[in-house]
Amino acid sequence: MSIELEQGVRNFQNVFFTIEKEIGNVIVGMEHVVRGALSAVFAGGHALMEGVPGLGKTLLVKSINDALGLNFKRIQFTPDLMPTDVTGTQVLTEDEHGRRQFVFKPGPIFANIVLADEINRATPKTQAALLEAMEERQITVLDETHTLDQPFFVLATQNPIELEGTYPLPEAQLDRFLCKVMVPAPSSQELKEILRRTTGAEKYKVRTVFSPEEAPSIIQDMKLLVRKVVVADPMLDIVAQIMTRLTPGSRQAADVTSKYVRFGPGPRGAQAVLMLSKVQALLDGRLNVSFEDISAVLISALRHRLILNFQAEADSVSADDVIQAVLSK
Repeated sequence: MSIELEQGVRNFQNVFFTIEKEIGNVIVGMEHVVRGALSAVFAGGHALMEGVPGLGKTLLVKSINDALGLNFKRIQFTPDLMPTDVTGTQVLTEDEHGRRQFVFKPGPIFANIVLADEINRATPKTQAALLEAMEERQITVLDETHTLDQPFFVLATQNPIELEGTYPLPEAQLDRFLCKVMVPAPSSQELKEILRRTTGAEKYKVRTVFSPEEAPSIIQDMKLLVRKVVVADPMLDIVAQIMTRLTPGSRQAADVTSKYVRFGPGPRGAQAVLMLSKVQALLDGRLNVSFEDISAVLISALRHRLILNFQAEADSVSADDVIQAVLSK
């Protein structure tokens, strides 16, 4: 490892852990949720956080943005939200000479960090407004393409789909999230600390780690360093074998896959595993991916990409259970 890369790894660790510490000034517990969301950001992807209302998912996203110092927009997804409310639309305007023309008015999608709050409360038509933006970093309105600012991340929250008034996210939408992180309820000690911080006179704030001017370039440099992490052929073989064993119909499919899975993860799932593994390696001070890195991120990278069958529901088997069973072998 060259001196320059060694310094880059140390800088990556310092920035990442500093951001985690700042977020911890406001967010109590949820360490794996914070790390999962930040890992998605620095891997260049999007993160989906699922949990029941009131656990602090929205506050977490706001705290991440406060620490990064980027341009931030929030979209509150509701059943009556329209796609143009997300992307923007052409508006008929009149100039000082009385001439009328259509001018594009950007929607809230034009930001560095977009909070898609309660994304599964909007209809699939509105959810689909994010598809092009999340994959190609651009949007198309009335045959006119608009490029989004970089960096661009969607951090979405959703309630469990079995709650009333929610729409399950389409598979194509889910596949565009680099990871899905489950937000647990706080423990009794964590709840005690939450009450102490939120019901007293003292206000807890997140300090901005970067200035607004330097934040985009620093984040882009960190994303570039992630891509420089080496993945040896044996690690690539392991990821490929896991994907094959999670794909029903393949000759190498695991028994638990054939029994419970309708559709397995595609190539984008394997890419997500590797990108998150690279972030994990950097946080451990390495420029090469290990099996432990892969194991640490496998469930969060793949749990939302498995489509289970009715037998899994009848046996109370989750996607996490299937992935863990395949990983253990």
